Parts: sequence; structure tokens; C-alpha cells
Amino acid sequence: MFSVAIDGPAGAGKSSIAKAVAKELGVIYVDTGALYRAIALGCIKMNIPVENETAVSTVLEKIRIELVFVEGTQHVLLNGKDVSEEIRTEKVSMSASTVSGIPQVRAFLLELQRGFAKTQNVIMDGRDIGTVVLPDAQVKIFLTASAQARAMRRTLQLEQKGEPADYEKILEDIIKRDHNDSTREIAPLKPAEDSIIVDTTDLDLEQSVNKIKELIKGRMK
Repeated sequence: MFSVAIDGPAGAGKSSIAKAVAKELGVIYVDTGALYRAIALGCIKMNIPVENETAVSTVLEKIRIELVFVEGTQHVLLNGKDVSEEIRTEKVSMSASTVSGIPQVRAFLLELQRGFAKTQNVIMDGRDIGTVVLPDAQVKIFLTASAQARAMRRTLQLEQKGEPADYEKILEDIIKRDHNDSTREIAPLKPAEDSIIVDTTDLDLEQSVNKIKELIKGRMK
């Protein structure tokens, strides 16, 4: 099996880029961030404060997460319900950053993530794919962009959906999440030693997709 690990901070475009590249290369795309978002959403629905590590760890036995693929598109099921859209709110995003620092949550999801790469060719994105989840991936990419560029992209995404978007608040949240992700004790956000660093600050989506695609194709030969 051939595996590609794409890591990077929130808003770097990992999901959009990885999804597009996977489609063009004909491989499965796995968005691991969606798994942590599903855990966070489960806690929110059960009124479990995500800052309470003990409470979150205890409630994991009541959470069942599945990834299903419909015509190559990933759908996230939480206790049997498709929550693919519901997990994309800002509240869930920030809560996901908090629960992802809980060791029991990471252990809970680790084998699920690795299982996909054992049976099919995958492009998997997240925060610790190259360092922890798939340390033997044939290609490891660390995708990044300036906090300002990432905040602007998110602002435009929300505006296009007709949702309220406050650039300054989004920038503040991104900087806070960067700090949380990079300073946590368990699997902090950092490039794997053999990662290729790709900065997309000055690249649009098409340029980013083409650059990542060529990097992967070069290793697949």
C-alpha cells in the first residue's frame, strides 16, 4: 500500500488540497481532523466540557465514529448519524483542538486511522500523521501558510456560505489554535524529520494542488 501523510496547522488548506490530489491520483482521502471534530461534537451534544479530560475520557465508550466513502467522498458518522456538515462549525473546531490533546482520545482514534492505510492507498491529513499515525508513509508533506493568509481564506469561505465572518476573531482563533497544537504534550504539531515543507501563502488552490501532486508522483515512480 502507498501512503501520503500531509500535516500542518489549521487553515493551511490541507483538506481541500489533499481531497483534490487524491481524486486526481485515484486514491482514498482520509481527513483525520474530522475524527477529532466528531469526538468534540459528541461531547458538546452530551454536555461534556471538553476541557475536562476525565469526563471526556469516560464518555468515549458512548461514542462510535465511522468513516464511509460515497463515490470517493468521505462522510463522518457519529453514532450512526451523518455529521459531515455539523462538525465544520467554529465552535466544534476549537473544541476539537482541545480534545485532540487528550491522550485517551488520541489512543481511541489511532488504530482507526492506521486501519485505512493497511488496506488501501491513502492520502491522510492531520496534525501528526507523518510523526505518529503513519511514520512509514512513503511521502510526508508539511503544509503551511501565514496565519494572516489562513484567516483570510477562512473568512472568505464563511462569507461565500452566507455565514458571519469576523477576520480579526478568526485570526485570533487560528493563532490560539496554532499555540495549542504545537505546545501540547501528546503528539505536538511539528514536521516529521523527513517531511517536505510546502508554504502555500502565495499559492492559490490550483497551484497548491499541482505542486503537491507533482511531489507525490515523483515519489510513486
